Amino acid sequence: MTKSNKTLLIIGAIVVVLVLSVIGSYNGMVKSRVNVTTQQSNIDTVLQRRADLIPNIVSTVKAYAKHETDIFTSISTSRATMMGAGTTKDKLNADTKLTAGLGKLMAVAEAYPDLKANTQFTALTTELEGSENRVSVARKNYNDAVGSYNTKIGTFPNNIMAGMFGFKQAELFKATAGANVVPKVTF
Repeated sequence: MTKSNKTLLIIGAIVVVLVLSVIGSYNGMVKSRVNVTTQQSNIDTVLQRRADLIPNIVSTVKAYAKHETDIFTSISTSRATMMGAGTTKDKLNADTKLTAGLGKLMAVAEAYPDLKANTQFTALTTELEGSENRVSVARKNYNDAVGSYNTKIGTFPNNIMAGMFGFKQAELFKATAGANVVPKVTF
């Protein structure tokens, strides 16, 4: 083998390694971006499930507390806003308002002992608590996926390829102001 053939072979091997490295990095970034999108869809799913429970809870409470129309209107408006929101971020912001309305609704339920004893209401509130937990887990999983993705596209040499291929930082879910105040729900 001549010296020029060895040089060409070495250059060819380096090019192959670089191409495989770029392909591997690109595929890893795509996989991370897909994971972020999947987690975003999971949030949408649990928010939808939670929103579907709300009309049942409201109608059960309405039977006992007919004069609490402001709360019912607020919850219905917040739910409609959430259902009509286009992005997950908008849905999560609307969900914060909905959670506040539900806290008020549960406070109203406190004033009606017969309502608290209603088996349908008890079952619905148990389902709602489960949905609240699912929303919390989905938000955490989304933020974990975003953190992993942002780290992947922000570290060298992926940051160079991310810029070349148009990968952008994903936005973490951040609770809106006042969301850290947990509504008091006691039965």
